[in-house]
Amino acid sequence: GASADTSAHAQAFSIACGTVLGSQNPPVPTPPVHQVLESREFHGSTDGLILLRLARKSLGVEPGSVSTERLERMMEVMYGYISGLSDEEVAEGMDVLPGVLENLTILATMKDRVACGLVTGNVEGIARRKMRAVGILATDALAPPSAEQQKRTWLGSDDIGFLGGFGSDFCSGNIDDEARNHLDRSEQIAIAARRCRDSLPALLPEGDVRGLQRVVHVGDAPADVLAAKAYSISSDAEKHGLCVGMVAVATGSYGAEQLRELAGDPIPGRWEPVVLEDGMDDPDFIEACGIL
Repeated sequence: GASADTSAHAQAFSIACGTVLGSQNPPVPTPPVHQVLESREFHGSTDGLILLRLARKSLGVEPGSVSTERLERMMEVMYGYISGLSDEEVAEGMDVLPGVLENLTILATMKDRVACGLVTGNVEGIARRKMRAVGILATDALAPPSAEQQKRTWLGSDDIGFLGGFGSDFCSGNIDDEARNHLDRSEQIAIAARRCRDSLPALLPEGDVRGLQRVVHVGDAPADVLAAKAYSISSDAEKHGLCVGMVAVATGSYGAEQLRELAGDPIPGRWEPVVLEDGMDDPDFIEACGIL
């Protein structure tokens, strides 16, 4: 995680919003996200929704007047700012929690049956820089980007791509319904799952015809749990006969009981949530993913 007010990512929102939607010349960044929005409006949300909320509250610009092209331009400006920083600057204020690197290193040895990716509300290029900056990319656990992902260029980061679903892939544009915080994330899970299915022929050993059977989402926030739960009952999960696992790690701002309550009862073979109080530092993390 990173501080909402000091991270490079947080600063990128203000720069992008002021540059693309502001009226001043030269452009002036808007006030920081944490000064303009309530925490529920950005914690667990996606970059696109945060940009639109910041535009409304700091500039009086309504979502309906922000075209898809202008929203994409803001995301490009965000990435442009991040791409000019060193890895040390990108990682400032971010911490990798205990057990993360160790378990990813183990998962890197299981590529014959596990494809690891990242689902995040971040712009894809920013996510790439973050994963390299904090050492996650170096574990070699993340699967290569899909052919679809490779069609989009992230200048300076094209050689550090990986499988996933990102905030730059989908944005509903609906900032009045708080449920969109997790529903937009659920769409990103669906995108990551589709890309994984499309990539399987290249990821599996020659002659292996297994399809995607299980999707496991790991996260520490209510939006993570609700996003995975929404995906478990989606038409995509049903169509492909997927079991959706959720490993809720209680190492963030939310306790185990709150995450457990949001997860609800499991539905064997369809929705299989697990809550770990010690997060990825739990010795049973890999088993909780349903891999062993």
